[in-house]
Amino acid sequence: MERALRAIESADLLVAASPVYRASFTGLFKHLFDFVGQYDLVGTPVLLAATGGGERHALIIEHQLRPLFGFFQALTLPIGVYASNSDFTDYRLSSPDVARRVVQAVDRSLPLVEQAALVRRSEYVATW
Repeated sequence: MERALRAIESADLLVAASPVYRASFTGLFKHLFDFVGQYDLVGTPVLLAATGGGERHALIIEHQLRPLFGFFQALTLPIGVYASNSDFTDYRLSSPDVARRVVQAVDRSLPLVEQAALVRRSEYVATW
């Protein structure tokens, strides 16, 4: 658990994804982030993603995940990725629209990841 927390808290980019359970992220997802240091994700780019049984759950990204990472003062990327059951075939992503959205989200996150990594390195050097 400590190794997982260190990986989360020191990531240059965090991909935070959860299946929808009762209109929110799962309890295990929330429990994990209860252990993350309140200031350890400041400025960290976070790509938000979720899966659910249907399109009606797509707002989880805006109404559940984005506020959670706002608490941590993380930099949530403007493009989130949501996929429903119909976007998968044999447990593999089969929707070309969702696949394009994933590529678009990653492409648009790269400049932010590079900048955040530079800022973190400069802050680290400044503390020495």
